[in-house]
Amino acid sequence: MNTTQSTRSVIVRDKWTSEIIGELPRASEQDIEKAVAEADRARKRFWPAHDRARVLQRAVALLQERKQAISDVMRRETGFTIKDVENEFARALVTMTLCAQEATRLGGEVIPLDANPGFEQRLAFTIHVPIGIVLAITPFNAPLNTVCHKIGPALAAGNVVILKPAELTPLTARALVQVLYDAGLPEGYLHILYGSGSEVGLRLLRDARIGFTTFTGSTEVGAIVKRETGIRPVSLELGSASVTIVCQDADLDKVVRDVSSAGFRKAGQVCTSVQLLYAHASIERDLAERLVTSVQGLKSGDPADAATDVGPLISIPAAEHAEALVADALQAGASAQVGGTRAGTHYMPTVLYGIERHMRVAREEIFAPVVGILTFDSLDEAIMLANSSSYGLQAGVYTFSIATIMRVAKELEVGGVIINGTSSTRADAMPYGGMKESGFGKEGPHYAAQEMSIERLVMLGL
Repeated sequence: MNTTQSTRSVIVRDKWTSEIIGELPRASEQDIEKAVAEADRARKRFWPAHDRARVLQRAVALLQERKQAISDVMRRETGFTIKDVENEFARALVTMTLCAQEATRLGGEVIPLDANPGFEQRLAFTIHVPIGIVLAITPFNAPLNTVCHKIGPALAAGNVVILKPAELTPLTARALVQVLYDAGLPEGYLHILYGSGSEVGLRLLRDARIGFTTFTGSTEVGAIVKRETGIRPVSLELGSASVTIVCQDADLDKVVRDVSSAGFRKAGQVCTSVQLLYAHASIERDLAERLVTSVQGLKSGDPADAATDVGPLISIPAAEHAEALVADALQAGASAQVGGTRAGTHYMPTVLYGIERHMRVAREEIFAPVVGILTFDSLDEAIMLANSSSYGLQAGVYTFSIATIMRVAKELEVGGVIINGTSSTRADAMPYGGMKESGFGKEGPHYAAQEMSIERLVMLGL
């Protein structure tokens, strides 16, 4: 590791004003080694389930007490609107409550050994034990709830955690770590290290003392995580160019309401955001006109204004990436029915019409407030188009046909099929994760706690 780089500070800016709002110590090699060594010692100390539950539940209460201060920090370091911050905070409270409950539910099962001749006098059961040290690498676009989804289940399962938050948004994560220690977390059970993925993250991935890595981020970095961790288990929640299919029998009023939120919340910087809206040819024009009217009514601008619906993107490069994908689509024959322009990090809410599968915006993740409309003539075509993507996180389908529901549930190549909801629909208790280049493994406190523990067989005999 480059010593000069590792001693630089992590500078955090307000994403709307560019004002410096925080300066944190960038983790050096010595800092990383100290954290891992302390975590390795802490994992050998038993932490009972009832105390894990107590700490996590107390953390929920402290989060509620500190809501305003943490929310203000989150809004400034992300550029999220007040509405998006409030939603993120409310979901984080649910997630941490579920984790507290999961701490006392993590159990095994009895194995029917007498199915094997000669084992009639033996008894077997399984128990779940901590996997050891869990490394959590988290993204900028959910600096509270996604962090809760990673460190909450890990702690519920009795693990020690090393958290490496996104370099652009570490202040919210720092506040959460303080909440957990103030709630009574045993010393050494949670460490936070600041810095880039290419420096701090890569060094941690290569440390064999870390037993499990949970990562949310791009597919490109996910491949690096998998490569560097070898045979050690990982959970990868990666990118997507998410699809929502609107059939001819859909409730278009509901579709427009849902997409106007799900395609533009957090300025479209959500991996399940409605990027591609597949509309049946019979209702395509009607749907497009309604959606354009709705999106024209969205207020974009300063996220500190309570009326704002769409704030800035996280950085200039992110905005330039969106601009390039839209420009490619326009050059190839698509049209921007609304939006399609950028000013600095602010990208106007955009609806693209006439999208074709060969366009970059139909194949690459845009991570911006842009929804593209494509046409299909049959359900076969819609399923084929959706499955032609290299991604497979979640898909939404609007229909009242049982036959259609049965088909898409079985045939869409995604981790979750949402009926009469967009691709971005998520309840924090549900199993959440994808397939193909969207990764593998599940979030959701119950499912993540299972993955972050060892199911150990115990056999008794005379």
